[in-house]
Amino acid sequence: MIMAEMISNPAMLSQIKESMQGQQMQGQVADQMQQAQSQELTQQQMQAEMLRQASKKIDEMQEMIQTQVAISAVKLEYEAIGMDVKDISNNYILNTGLQMLGISLITMICAISIMLLSSKTSAKLGKTLREKVFKKVLTFSNQEVNEFGAASLITRSTNDIQQIQMLLTILFRVVVYAPIIAIGGLIKVISTSNLSMAWIIALAVFLIFIIVGILFITTMPKFKKNQTLIDKLNLVAREILTGSPVIRAFNTQKREENRFENANSKLMKNSIFVNSAMSFMMPMMMFVMQSIMLLIIWVGGHNVETGIMQVGDMMAFLQYTMQIVMSFLMISMVSIMLPRASVSANRINEVLEKDPAIKDKEESKAFDESKKGLVEFKNVSFRYPDADTEILNDINFVAKPGETTAIIGSTGSGKSTVVNLIPRFFDVTGGEICIDGVNIKDVSQKDLRKRIGFVPQKGMLFSGTIESNIKYGKDVSETEMKVAADIAQATEFIEEKEDKYKSEIAQGGNNVSGGQKQRLSIARALAIDPEIFVFDDSFSALDLKTDKKLREALKEKTQNKTVIIVAQRVSTIMNAEQIIVLEDGNIVGIGTHEELLDNCETYKQIALSQLSEEELRRKEVD
Repeated sequence: MIMAEMISNPAMLSQIKESMQGQQMQGQVADQMQQAQSQELTQQQMQAEMLRQASKKIDEMQEMIQTQVAISAVKLEYEAIGMDVKDISNNYILNTGLQMLGISLITMICAISIMLLSSKTSAKLGKTLREKVFKKVLTFSNQEVNEFGAASLITRSTNDIQQIQMLLTILFRVVVYAPIIAIGGLIKVISTSNLSMAWIIALAVFLIFIIVGILFITTMPKFKKNQTLIDKLNLVAREILTGSPVIRAFNTQKREENRFENANSKLMKNSIFVNSAMSFMMPMMMFVMQSIMLLIIWVGGHNVETGIMQVGDMMAFLQYTMQIVMSFLMISMVSIMLPRASVSANRINEVLEKDPAIKDKEESKAFDESKKGLVEFKNVSFRYPDADTEILNDINFVAKPGETTAIIGSTGSGKSTVVNLIPRFFDVTGGEICIDGVNIKDVSQKDLRKRIGFVPQKGMLFSGTIESNIKYGKDVSETEMKVAADIAQATEFIEEKEDKYKSEIAQGGNNVSGGQKQRLSIARALAIDPEIFVFDDSFSALDLKTDKKLREALKEKTQNKTVIIVAQRVSTIMNAEQIIVLEDGNIVGIGTHEELLDNCETYKQIALSQLSEEELRRKEVD
């Protein structure tokens, strides 16, 4: 197009000829022109010579400059044939603008859809994880709960899962959006830009990864420590809140404040370090981005000066590079949340992958109904995990249906440990326990515990009503509920309440007395009507009169049931058919009250420390 313009335009031809004549030409071109002038070249010869020179000049031009010159020439041709170039340009801008608006609209719809999808997905994941962790914790024995700690399990079920949920919400948008921006920018750089500066993009990406890598290495251990410190803070707070009556009673508020302050300060210092390290990321990223921008302008300016590229091409390359760098910046922003979420994921996996020490066999046996209610301890020994010595040694006894078996002994003798082995809160380390003629390790825990009405040493009530607590183990009728409450001697204080059985119970039963709490716990066990009753010192908070009434009512209710009672008071168990005396984890006496008074010195000492000789022989304490 340039050659055609030069040949067909006389004015331009004359201008070029005059310019060539006025210049001091050097080399071969000057000699040829002077020779042409001296021989009075014709116009056709002159055009041929100019065509050769123009062709040589065009070959020396950069491709981008040739394109720009050709566009200008085509525009002149359009004008020459009567076409409105401005109208064509406006139509092109309008069509391109509409396309851009359409793409922007699609991008907006996609962004909204991604955010909705990510929010919904992350919320469902959080719900699923909480369910899995909670169900897993319910399978834990006391050993696993003590290993993790109640406060840590709560943190893992809430805070740790929340960290993963927040990461997933951001991750969906970044994973979908950032690669599209990066790929689009790379395509435009490769297809339309000068690749001589592509190394700048590689340098920018490399620097971003270096910064993220350094932050990962320095902050990952601190993130792990941060979650441990949150566990510690929750533990201290939980202990202070649950033990507030004792704290006030001993005036140790200041000590507990200092303990909480210590845990809180450690968490604060660790969080400051982590947040400070992460706060460096964005300024450093922006510094890299601005430095890359200056580098592009500096290198591009030299290229423009030497004619390798035009200013427009340099600006286009700058925009595409910033687009690519921004996509990697978006990905790096996820790295701020990734370390903490990674630590949280590992902590959750620890819970989910923990194998419970007490679990059912693949094929469970059925109970022998002909031995219903029979409880047998056969050479049972037990030690707590990581303990050096046995807590129980060679425990042998049989608890029969229709009889009451009582266990008594000094503090620390192993009484509660014995009854905690019956529902498999712990597994024996030696010997076996049989219920209904079957080893309890061979039956499912669910079937085993259905047959046992267990009343723990510390009465535990749940937030709700008196009715919901009595019906906690089984949804019995109103009549059955009231019968259970009556046997447990709870009717009197229930009827005094304004809402009676609909009266509210606070968390942990903190709005009822210790004796009322024990009676409601006993009523809860009576309501499920099991074949075996286990009372772990469940009468200790009752006065002697209520204790006597409860035992008399219980005797009628449990005529065909097996009753195992752990007690500190001799008056509670002196009418039992069988009394087991424990000392230092060993059985030192088995028999009735009278037999043990005569042949068991340990029992006699315990009894005489509570009652007189006359009262003990009378077997009745009013």
